Amino acid sequence: MRINPEGKEGIRINTFIFAIIIAVVTATALVYDWAWWVLALVDAFLLWRIIFVIRFFRDPVRPLVQEEGVVFAPADGKVVVVEEVDAPKGMECERCLQLSVYMTFYNVHVNWHPIGGEVVYKDHFEGDFLLAWHPKSSSLNEHTTVAVRTQGGAVVVWRQISGWIARRIVCYPEVGDRVEQNTKSGCIKFGSRVDVFLPLGTELFVKVGDKVVGSQTRLARLK
Repeated sequence: MRINPEGKEGIRINTFIFAIIIAVVTATALVYDWAWWVLALVDAFLLWRIIFVIRFFRDPVRPLVQEEGVVFAPADGKVVVVEEVDAPKGMECERCLQLSVYMTFYNVHVNWHPIGGEVVYKDHFEGDFLLAWHPKSSSLNEHTTVAVRTQGGAVVVWRQISGWIARRIVCYPEVGDRVEQNTKSGCIKFGSRVDVFLPLGTELFVKVGDKVVGSQTRLARLK
């Protein structure tokens, strides 16, 4: 199983800390017989923790699917919002369609570029840490917003949003970069969501409740 580079340092640190804890508990168990039960419980918990962290940062190999004019899912998860909203900064309109994908702990947390083109806007907002499914998390939580202008001239915005536990957003592209559809754009550590903002008139292929696969599921077709 391939591990995302963003998670390797955390895995090394966790493993080192866990080794120290096990060593301390083991030394205690050599003196006190009751500590063997504690050692068994600690070992089980730490083993589960390591497996969880490794699984969280898994980086699957997926076929590169590209289709001009089609917007793909930027993340694994479930569609929790499909509605018309005020357009965020970076878009050249007043109103747009918002489509949100919520990621649980068990989803892959790698993010992909939902569409290809030139990055024309990027902004990072230091905000709160509300639950990721909270209606106001899109605007109030810490988030990174990226706007991409497609070859056809349309502007699509996607936003990585931190959740209650998530505390770090990794976003690779910078303004002026040309990004390729369904290549990796970053990741969000430990649960959150990704919003995609589309021009009005975009044809949607998904609805609230649908499960999507990052870089593989077609969300919409631009007008």
